[in-house]
Amino acid sequence: MKSTGIVRNIDELGRVVVPKELRKMLGIANTDPVEIYVEGEKIILTKYHPVCHFCGASSGLVEYKEKKICEDCIKALAEK
Repeated sequence: MKSTGIVRNIDELGRVVVPKELRKMLGIANTDPVEIYVEGEKIILTKYHPVCHFCGASSGLVEYKEKKICEDCIKALAEK
């Protein structure tokens, strides 16, 4: 893991600002969703990329009852 040398404080509401330079470098816009992971004592933020709830595919997604489902899985479910 590469250190950026950037240090930020967490505010009273638990927020931290991700510096503009890092967001630009990683292709994260101001309104993009990010996913939060915990690894040991580390908090990891990644740009969120939705995937199919069943198979993990990332293309041809449709939202159904707040779940992303790909077209192939929809066809497979329809056949059942």
